[in-house]
Amino acid sequence: MDKEIQLSIPLSSYESLEKIHSPYTDNCDIRKYFEKKIKSKLPKFCRILKKSIDARHKQDIRVVISALFTDEPFEEELMNPDLAMFVRNTCSGDLRQKQDETTSSEEADKGQKSRVVVCGSGPAGLFAAMTLLACGVPVILLERGEDIDTRTSDVTRLKEEGILNIHSNVQFGEGGAGTFSDGKLFSGVSDGRKDLILRTFVRYGAPKSILFDAHPHIGTDILRIVVKNMRKEIQKCGGQVLFGRKMTDIGVRNGRVVSVTHVASYNGGDAVTIPCRALILAIGHSARDTFHMLAERNVDVESKPFAVGVRIEHRQESIDRAQFGDCFESPVLHPANYKVVTATSTGRKLYSFCMCPGGEVVCGSSEEGGVVTNGMSEYARDKENANSAMLVGCDESDFGSDGWDGGIVFQRELEKKAYVLGKGGYYAPAQRVGDFHAHRTTTAWGNVTPSYRPGVVMSNLWEILPHEIAKTIDEGLVLLQTKIRGFDDPDAVLTAVETRSSSPVRIRRDERGESVSVAALYPTGEGAGYAGGIMSSAIDGIRQAEALIKRYFRTDMVE
Repeated sequence: MDKEIQLSIPLSSYESLEKIHSPYTDNCDIRKYFEKKIKSKLPKFCRILKKSIDARHKQDIRVVISALFTDEPFEEELMNPDLAMFVRNTCSGDLRQKQDETTSSEEADKGQKSRVVVCGSGPAGLFAAMTLLACGVPVILLERGEDIDTRTSDVTRLKEEGILNIHSNVQFGEGGAGTFSDGKLFSGVSDGRKDLILRTFVRYGAPKSILFDAHPHIGTDILRIVVKNMRKEIQKCGGQVLFGRKMTDIGVRNGRVVSVTHVASYNGGDAVTIPCRALILAIGHSARDTFHMLAERNVDVESKPFAVGVRIEHRQESIDRAQFGDCFESPVLHPANYKVVTATSTGRKLYSFCMCPGGEVVCGSSEEGGVVTNGMSEYARDKENANSAMLVGCDESDFGSDGWDGGIVFQRELEKKAYVLGKGGYYAPAQRVGDFHAHRTTTAWGNVTPSYRPGVVMSNLWEILPHEIAKTIDEGLVLLQTKIRGFDDPDAVLTAVETRSSSPVRIRRDERGESVSVAALYPTGEGAGYAGGIMSSAIDGIRQAEALIKRYFRTDMVE
Protein backbone atom coordinates (compact mmCIF):
# COMPACT_ATOMS: atom_id res chain seq x y z
CA MET A 1 0.00 0.00 0.00
CA ASP A 2 1.38 3.43 -0.97
CA LYS A 3 2.27 5.79 1.84
CA GLU A 4 3.13 9.47 1.48
CA ILE A 5 4.79 10.88 4.58
CA GLN A 6 6.19 14.29 5.50
CA LEU A 7 8.64 14.68 8.35
CA SER A 8 10.25 17.75 9.86
CA ILE A 9 13.73 16.60 10.90
CA PRO A 10 15.88 18.64 13.32
CA LEU A 11 19.05 19.86 11.66
CA SER A 12 21.27 18.06 14.15
CA SER A 13 19.52 14.75 13.41
CA TYR A 14 19.63 15.22 9.65
CA GLU A 15 23.38 15.93 9.73
CA SER A 16 24.00 12.33 10.76
CA LEU A 17 21.95 10.85 7.90
CA GLU A 18 23.29 9.88 4.49
CA LYS A 19 22.86 12.65 1.93
CA ILE A 20 20.07 12.29 -0.63
CA HIS A 21 21.24 12.57 -4.24
CA SER A 22 18.31 11.17 -6.22
CA PRO A 23 14.51 11.18 -5.93
CA TYR A 24 14.67 7.39 -6.15
CA THR A 25 16.63 6.36 -3.13
CA ASP A 26 17.56 3.21 -1.30
CA ASN A 27 18.96 5.41 1.46
CA CYS A 28 18.77 3.14 4.51
CA ASP A 29 19.25 6.04 6.95
CA ILE A 30 16.22 7.89 5.62
CA ARG A 31 14.07 4.76 5.63
CA LYS A 32 15.08 3.84 9.16
CA TYR A 33 14.44 7.38 10.37
CA PHE A 34 10.97 7.44 8.81
CA GLU A 35 10.11 4.00 10.19
CA LYS A 36 11.31 4.98 13.65
CA LYS A 37 9.19 8.13 13.66
CA ILE A 38 5.98 6.50 12.43
CA LYS A 39 6.71 3.27 14.35
CA SER A 40 5.82 1.13 11.36
CA LYS A 41 7.46 -0.82 8.56
CA LEU A 42 7.33 0.99 5.21
CA PRO A 43 6.93 -0.36 1.64
CA LYS A 44 10.12 -1.24 -0.21
CA PHE A 45 10.48 1.53 -2.80
CA CYS A 46 10.98 5.20 -1.92
CA ARG A 47 10.73 8.40 -3.93
CA ILE A 48 11.69 11.74 -2.40
CA LEU A 49 9.01 14.23 -3.44
CA LYS A 50 10.30 17.40 -1.84
CA LYS A 51 13.09 18.61 0.41
CA SER A 52 13.19 22.06 1.96
CA ILE A 53 14.79 23.99 4.81
CA ASP A 54 12.57 25.52 7.48
CA ALA A 55 14.66 28.31 9.04
CA ARG A 56 11.85 30.35 10.55
CA HIS A 57 13.18 29.57 14.02
CA LYS A 58 16.94 30.08 14.01
CA GLN A 59 17.40 27.98 17.17
CA ASP A 60 15.49 25.06 15.69
CA ILE A 61 16.23 24.80 11.96
CA ARG A 62 14.59 21.82 10.32
CA VAL A 63 14.91 19.81 7.12
CA VAL A 64 11.43 19.00 5.82
CA ILE A 65 11.17 15.90 3.63
CA SER A 66 8.14 14.51 1.84
CA ALA A 67 8.53 10.93 0.60
CA LEU A 68 6.35 8.37 -1.14
CA PHE A 69 6.81 4.70 -0.25
CA THR A 70 5.39 2.00 -2.53
CA ASP A 71 5.49 -1.77 -3.05
CA GLU A 72 6.10 -1.36 -6.78
CA PRO A 73 9.16 0.22 -8.42
CA PHE A 74 8.72 3.64 -9.94
CA GLU A 75 8.49 4.07 -13.70
CA GLU A 76 11.81 4.90 -15.31
CA GLU A 77 10.06 7.34 -17.65
CA LEU A 78 10.25 9.88 -14.84
CA MET A 79 13.94 10.16 -15.67
CA ASN A 80 13.39 9.93 -19.43
CA PRO A 81 10.74 12.49 -20.33
CA ASP A 82 8.86 12.09 -23.57
CA LEU A 83 7.72 15.44 -24.95
CA ALA A 84 5.63 13.81 -27.64
CA MET A 85 3.79 11.75 -25.05
CA PHE A 86 3.25 14.81 -22.88
CA VAL A 87 1.56 16.71 -25.69
CA ARG A 88 -0.19 13.66 -27.12
CA ASN A 89 -3.62 15.26 -26.76
CA THR A 90 -2.45 18.12 -28.93
CA CYS A 91 -0.39 16.07 -31.32
CA SER A 92 -2.56 12.99 -31.73
CA GLY A 93 -4.15 12.50 -35.09
CA ASP A 94 -2.74 13.31 -38.49
CA LEU A 95 0.17 15.75 -38.25
CA ARG A 96 0.23 16.51 -41.94
CA GLN A 97 -0.01 20.22 -42.56
CA LYS A 98 -3.44 21.70 -43.15
CA GLN A 99 -3.74 22.82 -46.73
CA ASP A 100 -4.16 26.38 -47.93
CA GLU A 101 -3.33 28.47 -50.95
CA THR A 102 -0.48 30.51 -49.48
CA THR A 103 2.35 28.05 -50.18
CA SER A 104 3.28 26.84 -53.63
CA SER A 105 3.41 23.19 -54.64
CA GLU A 106 7.07 23.67 -55.51
CA GLU A 107 7.85 24.62 -51.91
CA ALA A 108 5.85 21.64 -50.70
CA ASP A 109 7.90 19.37 -52.95
CA LYS A 110 11.02 20.70 -51.30
CA GLY A 111 9.67 19.76 -47.90
CA GLN A 112 9.50 23.40 -46.88
CA LYS A 113 5.75 23.69 -46.57
CA SER A 114 5.58 22.30 -43.06
CA ARG A 115 8.77 23.87 -41.70
CA VAL A 116 8.59 26.04 -38.57
CA VAL A 117 11.28 28.60 -37.81
CA VAL A 118 12.13 29.13 -34.15
CA CYS A 119 13.99 32.39 -33.58
CA GLY A 120 16.02 32.37 -30.37
CA SER A 121 17.69 29.55 -28.43
CA GLY A 122 16.83 30.51 -24.87
CA PRO A 123 14.62 28.20 -22.78
CA ALA A 124 11.48 29.25 -24.68
CA GLY A 125 13.06 28.56 -28.06
CA LEU A 126 14.76 25.31 -27.05
CA PHE A 127 11.66 23.77 -25.52
CA ALA A 128 9.47 24.97 -28.39
CA ALA A 129 11.84 23.40 -30.91
CA MET A 130 12.07 20.13 -29.00
CA THR A 131 8.28 19.91 -28.67
CA LEU A 132 7.77 20.50 -32.38
CA LEU A 133 10.39 17.94 -33.36
CA ALA A 134 9.01 15.37 -30.92
CA CYS A 135 5.68 15.69 -32.74
CA GLY A 136 7.23 15.33 -36.19
CA VAL A 137 7.29 18.99 -37.22
CA PRO A 138 10.50 20.05 -39.05
CA VAL A 139 12.33 22.95 -37.38
CA ILE A 140 15.04 25.48 -38.17
CA LEU A 141 16.39 27.18 -35.04
CA LEU A 142 17.98 30.58 -35.64
CA GLU A 143 20.27 32.15 -33.03
CA ARG A 144 21.86 35.55 -33.54
CA GLY A 145 24.59 34.77 -31.01
CA GLU A 146 27.21 32.05 -30.92
CA ASP A 147 27.31 28.47 -29.65
CA ILE A 148 27.89 28.12 -25.93
CA ASP A 149 31.63 27.45 -26.12
CA THR A 150 32.35 30.49 -28.30
CA ARG A 151 29.96 32.56 -26.24
CA THR A 152 31.69 31.60 -23.00
CA SER A 153 35.01 32.72 -24.48
CA ASP A 154 33.46 36.04 -25.52
CA VAL A 155 32.02 36.62 -22.02
CA THR A 156 35.40 35.76 -20.47
CA ARG A 157 37.14 38.22 -22.80
CA LEU A 158 34.74 40.98 -21.70
CA LYS A 159 35.52 40.24 -18.05
CA GLU A 160 39.28 40.11 -18.53
CA GLU A 161 39.89 42.71 -21.24
CA GLY A 162 36.80 44.91 -21.30
CA ILE A 163 36.11 44.03 -24.94
CA LEU A 164 32.41 43.58 -25.74
CA ASN A 165 31.18 41.44 -28.61
CA ILE A 166 27.72 42.89 -29.30
CA HIS A 167 26.68 39.68 -31.08
CA SER A 168 27.85 37.20 -28.45
CA ASN A 169 27.56 38.10 -24.76
CA VAL A 170 25.50 37.56 -21.61
CA GLN A 171 22.31 38.46 -23.50
CA PHE A 172 22.84 36.81 -26.90
CA GLY A 173 23.90 33.27 -27.72
CA GLU A 174 23.07 29.63 -27.15
CA GLY A 175 20.89 29.16 -24.08
CA GLY A 176 19.70 32.76 -23.87
CA ALA A 177 20.32 35.30 -21.12
CA GLY A 178 19.47 32.79 -18.37
CA THR A 179 22.53 30.69 -19.19
CA PHE A 180 24.76 33.27 -17.51
CA SER A 181 22.72 33.59 -14.33
CA ASP A 182 22.11 31.39 -11.30
CA GLY A 183 20.06 28.84 -13.23
CA LYS A 184 17.08 29.13 -10.88
CA LEU A 185 14.27 26.74 -11.78
CA PHE A 186 11.58 27.59 -9.24
CA SER A 187 8.56 29.56 -10.35
CA GLY A 188 5.22 30.62 -8.93
CA VAL A 189 3.53 29.49 -12.13
CA SER A 190 1.18 26.55 -11.57
CA ASP A 191 1.57 24.31 -14.61
CA GLY A 192 1.92 20.59 -15.18
CA ARG A 193 4.77 21.23 -17.60
CA LYS A 194 7.10 22.19 -14.73
CA ASP A 195 7.87 18.59 -13.82
CA LEU A 196 8.47 17.72 -17.48
CA ILE A 197 10.94 20.60 -17.78
CA LEU A 198 12.85 19.58 -14.65
CA ARG A 199 13.07 15.99 -15.88
CA THR A 200 14.24 17.19 -19.27
CA PHE A 201 17.03 19.20 -17.65
CA VAL A 202 18.09 16.12 -15.67
CA ARG A 203 18.11 14.03 -18.83
CA TYR A 204 20.57 16.43 -20.42
CA GLY A 205 22.96 16.85 -17.51
CA ALA A 206 21.39 18.64 -14.55
CA PRO A 207 21.71 17.11 -11.07
CA LYS A 208 18.82 14.87 -10.01
CA SER A 209 18.37 16.94 -6.86
CA ILE A 210 16.43 19.55 -8.85
CA LEU A 211 13.55 17.05 -8.97
CA PHE A 212 12.90 17.38 -5.25
CA ASP A 213 14.64 20.53 -3.99
CA ALA A 214 12.12 23.19 -2.99
CA HIS A 215 14.26 25.86 -4.67
CA PRO A 216 16.06 24.03 -7.49
CA HIS A 217 18.92 25.64 -9.35
CA ILE A 218 21.52 24.43 -11.83
CA GLY A 219 24.15 27.15 -11.87
CA THR A 220 25.68 28.64 -14.99
CA ASP A 221 28.48 26.06 -15.19
CA ILE A 222 26.09 23.09 -15.41
CA LEU A 223 23.47 24.96 -17.41
CA ARG A 224 26.02 25.48 -20.19
CA ILE A 225 26.40 21.71 -20.45
CA VAL A 226 22.64 21.15 -20.40
CA VAL A 227 21.81 23.59 -23.22
CA LYS A 228 24.58 22.16 -25.40
CA ASN A 229 23.18 18.66 -24.92
CA MET A 230 19.67 19.88 -25.71
CA ARG A 231 20.94 21.45 -28.91
CA LYS A 232 22.64 18.21 -29.90
CA GLU A 233 19.35 16.39 -29.33
CA ILE A 234 17.56 18.88 -31.57
CA GLN A 235 20.14 18.22 -34.30
CA LYS A 236 19.91 14.47 -33.76
CA CYS A 237 16.13 14.67 -34.29
CA GLY A 238 16.61 16.45 -37.63
CA GLY A 239 16.36 20.06 -36.52
CA GLN A 240 18.71 22.58 -38.10
CA VAL A 241 20.50 24.95 -35.72
CA LEU A 242 22.13 28.05 -37.19
CA PHE A 243 24.34 30.24 -34.97
CA GLY A 244 25.48 33.74 -35.83
CA ARG A 245 22.32 34.32 -37.91
CA LYS A 246 20.14 37.32 -37.11
CA MET A 247 16.55 37.51 -38.33
CA THR A 248 16.19 40.80 -40.20
CA ASP A 249 12.81 40.48 -41.91
CA ILE A 250 9.62 38.48 -42.11
CA GLY A 251 7.61 37.89 -45.25
CA VAL A 252 3.86 38.39 -44.81
CA ARG A 253 1.28 37.34 -47.39
CA ASN A 254 -2.47 37.61 -46.91
CA GLY A 255 -1.88 38.59 -43.31
CA ARG A 256 0.28 35.58 -42.46
CA VAL A 257 4.00 34.86 -42.06
CA VAL A 258 5.28 32.89 -45.05
CA SER A 259 9.05 33.46 -44.85
CA VAL A 260 11.93 34.63 -42.70
CA THR A 261 15.08 36.45 -43.83
CA HIS A 262 18.27 36.06 -41.83
CA VAL A 263 21.79 37.42 -42.26
CA ALA A 264 25.23 36.89 -40.75
CA SER A 265 25.12 38.66 -37.38
CA TYR A 266 28.66 40.01 -37.62
CA ASN A 267 28.50 41.83 -40.95
CA GLY A 268 24.87 41.76 -42.07
CA GLY A 269 25.84 39.91 -45.22
CA ASP A 270 24.84 36.64 -46.84
CA ALA A 271 21.08 37.27 -46.63
CA VAL A 272 18.96 34.14 -46.90
CA THR A 273 15.17 34.03 -47.18
CA ILE A 274 13.52 30.76 -46.17
CA PRO A 275 9.83 29.82 -46.57
CA CYS A 276 8.11 28.64 -43.42
CA ARG A 277 4.77 27.45 -42.19
CA ALA A 278 4.98 29.45 -38.96
CA LEU A 279 7.41 31.43 -36.81
CA ILE A 280 7.96 31.07 -33.08
CA LEU A 281 9.46 34.32 -31.89
CA ALA A 282 11.57 33.63 -28.78
CA ILE A 283 13.99 36.52 -29.17
CA GLY A 284 14.61 37.49 -25.53
CA HIS A 285 14.21 40.86 -23.85
CA SER A 286 17.27 42.56 -25.38
CA ALA A 287 16.66 42.14 -29.13
CA ARG A 288 15.84 45.80 -29.58
CA ASP A 289 16.62 45.91 -33.31
CA THR A 290 14.25 42.98 -33.87
CA PHE A 291 11.48 44.74 -31.96
CA HIS A 292 11.86 47.71 -34.31
CA MET A 293 11.80 45.49 -37.40
CA LEU A 294 8.60 43.83 -36.23
CA ALA A 295 6.94 47.17 -35.55
CA GLU A 296 7.87 48.29 -39.08
CA ARG A 297 6.15 45.15 -40.41
CA ASN A 298 2.97 46.15 -38.56
CA VAL A 299 3.32 43.54 -35.85
CA ASP A 300 1.47 44.87 -32.79
CA VAL A 301 4.17 45.81 -30.25
CA GLU A 302 3.28 47.84 -27.18
CA SER A 303 5.16 49.39 -24.29
CA LYS A 304 4.78 47.75 -20.89
CA PRO A 305 5.97 48.45 -17.33
CA PHE A 306 9.24 46.91 -16.18
CA ALA A 307 11.81 47.65 -13.47
CA VAL A 308 15.25 49.18 -13.07
CA GLY A 309 17.71 49.48 -10.23
CA VAL A 310 21.10 48.25 -9.04
CA ARG A 311 22.92 45.12 -7.90
CA ILE A 312 23.62 44.87 -4.18
CA GLU A 313 26.47 42.75 -2.80
CA HIS A 314 26.97 41.49 0.75
CA ARG A 315 29.42 38.97 2.13
CA GLN A 316 27.73 35.59 1.70
CA GLU A 317 28.69 34.73 5.27
CA SER A 318 26.68 37.74 6.48
CA ILE A 319 23.57 36.53 4.63
CA ASP A 320 24.12 33.00 5.95
CA ARG A 321 24.32 34.28 9.54
CA ALA A 322 21.22 36.42 9.09
CA GLN A 323 19.18 33.57 7.63
CA PHE A 324 20.48 30.59 9.62
CA GLY A 325 21.78 32.07 12.87
CA ASP A 326 24.46 30.13 14.74
CA CYS A 327 23.85 27.05 12.55
CA PHE A 328 25.05 28.81 9.39
CA GLU A 329 28.15 26.61 9.07
CA SER A 330 26.20 23.33 9.06
CA PRO A 331 27.24 21.15 6.08
CA VAL A 332 23.55 20.44 5.45
CA LEU A 333 22.68 24.06 4.77
CA HIS A 334 23.20 25.56 1.34
CA PRO A 335 24.43 29.14 0.88
CA ALA A 336 21.46 31.20 2.01
CA ASN A 337 19.27 33.17 -0.37
CA TYR A 338 16.53 35.71 0.20
CA LYS A 339 13.51 37.28 -1.44
CA VAL A 340 12.45 40.61 0.01
CA VAL A 341 10.11 43.49 -0.78
CA THR A 342 9.14 46.66 1.03
CA ALA A 343 6.91 49.68 0.39
CA THR A 344 8.32 53.20 0.69
CA SER A 345 7.04 56.76 1.04
CA THR A 346 7.47 57.30 -2.71
CA GLY A 347 4.51 55.02 -3.32
CA ARG A 348 6.82 52.49 -4.98
CA LYS A 349 8.19 49.21 -3.75
CA LEU A 350 11.79 48.08 -3.62
CA TYR A 351 12.20 44.36 -4.22
CA SER A 352 14.93 41.80 -4.76
CA PHE A 353 15.20 39.88 -8.02
CA CYS A 354 17.46 37.10 -9.31
CA MET A 355 19.30 36.69 -6.02
CA CYS A 356 22.59 34.84 -6.58
CA PRO A 357 24.13 33.24 -3.45
CA GLY A 358 27.89 32.82 -3.59
CA GLY A 359 28.03 34.45 -7.01
CA GLU A 360 29.31 37.50 -8.85
CA VAL A 361 27.98 40.59 -10.57
CA VAL A 362 28.57 40.40 -14.31
CA CYS A 363 28.40 42.74 -17.28
CA GLY A 364 25.17 42.17 -19.21
CA SER A 365 25.84 44.78 -21.89
CA SER A 366 24.84 44.00 -25.47
CA GLU A 367 25.22 47.43 -27.08
CA GLU A 368 28.30 49.58 -27.45
CA GLY A 369 28.57 52.47 -25.02
CA GLY A 370 26.16 51.10 -22.42
CA VAL A 371 26.74 49.33 -19.08
CA VAL A 372 24.27 46.76 -17.78
CA THR A 373 24.65 44.64 -14.64
CA ASN A 374 23.40 41.13 -14.01
CA GLY A 375 24.05 38.37 -11.46
CA MET A 376 25.54 34.91 -11.90
CA SER A 377 26.32 31.88 -9.73
CA GLU A 378 27.83 28.50 -10.43
CA TYR A 379 26.23 25.36 -9.04
CA ALA A 380 28.46 25.30 -5.94
CA ARG A 381 27.59 28.91 -5.06
CA ASP A 382 30.94 29.10 -3.30
CA LYS A 383 32.18 32.61 -4.06
CA GLU A 384 32.68 35.23 -1.35
CA ASN A 385 29.73 37.53 -2.10
CA ALA A 386 25.99 37.23 -2.40
CA ASN A 387 24.32 39.54 -4.89
CA SER A 388 20.81 40.47 -5.96
CA ALA A 389 19.11 43.01 -8.15
CA MET A 390 17.27 45.63 -6.11
CA LEU A 391 14.55 46.91 -8.40
CA VAL A 392 11.92 49.60 -8.59
CA GLY A 393 9.00 49.43 -10.98
CA CYS A 394 8.77 52.04 -13.72
CA ASP A 395 6.13 52.84 -16.32
CA GLU A 396 5.08 55.51 -18.79
CA SER A 397 5.19 58.15 -16.06
CA ASP A 398 8.97 57.58 -16.02
CA PHE A 399 9.74 57.10 -19.69
CA GLY A 400 6.85 58.89 -21.36
CA SER A 401 4.16 57.59 -23.69
CA ASP A 402 5.61 58.59 -27.05
CA GLY A 403 5.22 55.25 -28.75
CA TRP A 404 5.80 51.60 -28.03
CA ASP A 405 9.59 51.97 -27.60
CA GLY A 406 9.58 54.51 -24.75
CA GLY A 407 10.88 51.89 -22.32
CA ILE A 408 13.75 50.96 -24.62
CA VAL A 409 14.78 54.62 -24.91
CA PHE A 410 14.63 54.91 -21.11
CA GLN A 411 16.82 51.81 -20.66
CA ARG A 412 19.40 53.06 -23.13
CA GLU A 413 19.65 56.45 -21.44
CA LEU A 414 20.42 54.84 -18.08
CA GLU A 415 22.91 52.39 -19.60
CA LYS A 416 24.77 55.21 -21.39
CA LYS A 417 24.94 57.24 -18.17
CA ALA A 418 26.38 54.23 -16.36
CA TYR A 419 28.96 53.80 -19.12
CA VAL A 420 30.04 57.44 -18.87
CA LEU A 421 30.20 57.34 -15.06
CA GLY A 422 32.22 54.11 -15.33
CA LYS A 423 34.68 55.96 -17.57
CA GLY A 424 34.50 53.51 -20.47
CA GLY A 425 35.83 50.02 -21.04
CA TYR A 426 32.57 48.59 -19.61
CA TYR A 427 33.69 49.41 -16.10
CA ALA A 428 30.62 49.92 -13.92
CA PRO A 429 29.89 52.72 -11.44
CA ALA A 430 29.67 51.39 -7.88
CA GLN A 431 29.11 52.83 -4.41
CA ARG A 432 29.06 51.74 -0.76
CA VAL A 433 25.55 51.70 0.73
CA GLY A 434 26.65 54.09 3.46
CA ASP A 435 27.87 56.57 0.86
CA PHE A 436 24.68 56.12 -1.17
CA HIS A 437 22.62 57.15 1.86
CA ALA A 438 24.89 60.18 2.30
CA HIS A 439 24.75 61.14 -1.41
CA ARG A 440 28.55 61.15 -1.61
CA THR A 441 31.06 59.54 -3.95
CA THR A 442 32.74 56.46 -2.51
CA THR A 443 36.46 56.81 -1.85
CA ALA A 444 37.30 53.42 -0.33
CA TRP A 445 35.73 49.96 -0.02
CA GLY A 446 34.95 48.38 3.31
CA ASN A 447 34.52 44.69 4.11
CA VAL A 448 32.72 43.94 0.83
CA THR A 449 34.85 43.91 -2.33
CA PRO A 450 32.95 44.43 -5.60
CA SER A 451 32.99 41.32 -7.80
CA TYR A 452 32.06 42.98 -11.09
CA ARG A 453 34.55 42.62 -13.91
CA PRO A 454 36.27 44.10 -15.84
CA GLY A 455 36.14 46.48 -12.87
CA VAL A 456 34.27 49.27 -11.08
CA VAL A 457 34.71 53.00 -10.63
CA MET A 458 33.90 54.54 -7.25
CA SER A 459 30.92 56.78 -7.94
CA ASN A 460 27.79 58.49 -6.71
CA LEU A 461 24.84 56.61 -8.21
CA TRP A 462 22.46 59.49 -7.53
CA GLU A 463 24.06 61.07 -10.61
CA ILE A 464 22.56 58.48 -12.97
CA LEU A 465 19.45 57.04 -11.27
CA PRO A 466 16.16 58.92 -11.66
CA HIS A 467 15.40 60.67 -8.37
CA GLU A 468 12.24 58.72 -7.53
CA ILE A 469 14.00 55.42 -8.13
CA ALA A 470 17.09 56.43 -6.14
CA LYS A 471 14.92 57.64 -3.28
CA THR A 472 12.98 54.37 -3.25
CA ILE A 473 16.24 52.40 -3.05
CA ASP A 474 17.52 54.76 -0.34
CA GLU A 475 14.48 54.28 1.89
CA GLY A 476 13.93 50.64 1.02
CA LEU A 477 17.38 49.45 2.04
CA VAL A 478 16.86 50.88 5.53
CA LEU A 479 13.44 49.26 5.85
CA LEU A 480 14.74 45.86 4.70
CA GLN A 481 17.13 45.86 7.66
CA THR A 482 14.14 44.75 9.78
CA LYS A 483 13.68 41.67 7.56
CA ILE A 484 17.31 40.62 7.10
CA ARG A 485 19.76 41.69 9.76
CA GLY A 486 22.70 43.53 8.22
CA PHE A 487 20.98 44.15 4.88
CA ASP A 488 21.65 47.88 5.19
CA ASP A 489 25.32 47.31 5.98
CA PRO A 490 27.16 50.55 5.09
CA ASP A 491 29.91 48.45 3.48
CA ALA A 492 27.53 46.59 1.15
CA VAL A 493 28.15 47.54 -2.48
CA LEU A 494 25.71 48.87 -5.08
CA THR A 495 26.69 48.45 -8.75
CA ALA A 496 24.76 50.11 -11.57
CA VAL A 497 22.77 49.83 -13.61
CA GLU A 498 20.26 46.95 -13.73
CA THR A 499 17.85 47.52 -16.63
CA ARG A 500 17.24 44.11 -18.23
CA SER A 501 15.22 42.27 -15.58
CA SER A 502 12.28 41.95 -17.98
CA SER A 503 11.16 43.04 -21.41
CA PRO A 504 10.15 46.69 -21.87
CA VAL A 505 7.65 45.66 -24.57
CA ARG A 506 4.91 43.14 -25.19
CA ILE A 507 4.23 41.60 -28.59
CA ARG A 508 0.50 41.20 -28.33
CA ARG A 509 -1.01 37.78 -28.95
CA ASP A 510 -4.53 36.38 -28.91
CA GLU A 511 -6.08 33.56 -26.90
CA ARG A 512 -4.61 31.03 -29.35
CA GLY A 513 -1.09 32.36 -28.83
CA GLU A 514 -0.76 34.03 -32.23
CA SER A 515 0.16 37.62 -32.85
CA VAL A 516 -3.03 39.71 -32.93
CA SER A 517 -1.87 41.33 -36.16
CA VAL A 518 0.00 38.64 -38.13
CA ALA A 519 -1.14 35.02 -38.36
CA ALA A 520 1.29 32.09 -37.89
CA LEU A 521 3.52 34.36 -35.76
CA TYR A 522 3.85 33.11 -32.17
CA PRO A 523 5.42 35.64 -29.74
CA THR A 524 6.95 33.52 -27.01
CA GLY A 525 8.78 33.79 -23.72
CA GLU A 526 10.40 36.67 -21.89
CA GLY A 527 11.15 38.91 -24.87
CA ALA A 528 7.53 38.81 -25.98
CA GLY A 529 6.46 39.94 -22.51
CA TYR A 530 4.81 36.69 -21.42
CA ALA A 531 7.37 35.11 -19.09
CA GLY A 532 10.09 35.93 -16.61
CA GLY A 533 12.88 33.47 -15.87
CA ILE A 534 13.97 30.08 -17.11
CA MET A 535 11.02 28.01 -15.91
CA SER A 536 8.19 30.27 -17.04
CA SER A 537 9.92 30.82 -20.40
CA ALA A 538 10.32 27.09 -20.95
CA ILE A 539 6.65 26.54 -20.06
CA ASP A 540 5.62 29.22 -22.54
CA GLY A 541 7.80 27.65 -25.23
CA ILE A 542 6.07 24.29 -24.87
CA ARG A 543 2.64 25.90 -24.64
CA GLN A 544 3.17 27.96 -27.79
CA ALA A 545 4.45 24.93 -29.71
CA GLU A 546 1.35 23.02 -28.65
CA ALA A 547 -0.89 25.88 -29.82
CA LEU A 548 0.92 26.06 -33.17
CA ILE A 549 0.56 22.31 -33.73
CA LYS A 550 -3.12 22.41 -32.85
CA ARG A 551 -3.79 25.24 -35.28
CA TYR A 552 -1.61 24.35 -38.25
CA PHE A 553 -0.75 20.66 -38.14
CA ARG A 554 -3.71 18.67 -36.83
CA THR A 555 -5.95 17.88 -39.77
CA ASP A 556 -8.52 16.28 -37.49
CA MET A 557 -8.95 19.46 -35.40
CA VAL A 558 -12.11 21.43 -36.01
CA GLU A 559 -11.44 25.16 -35.88
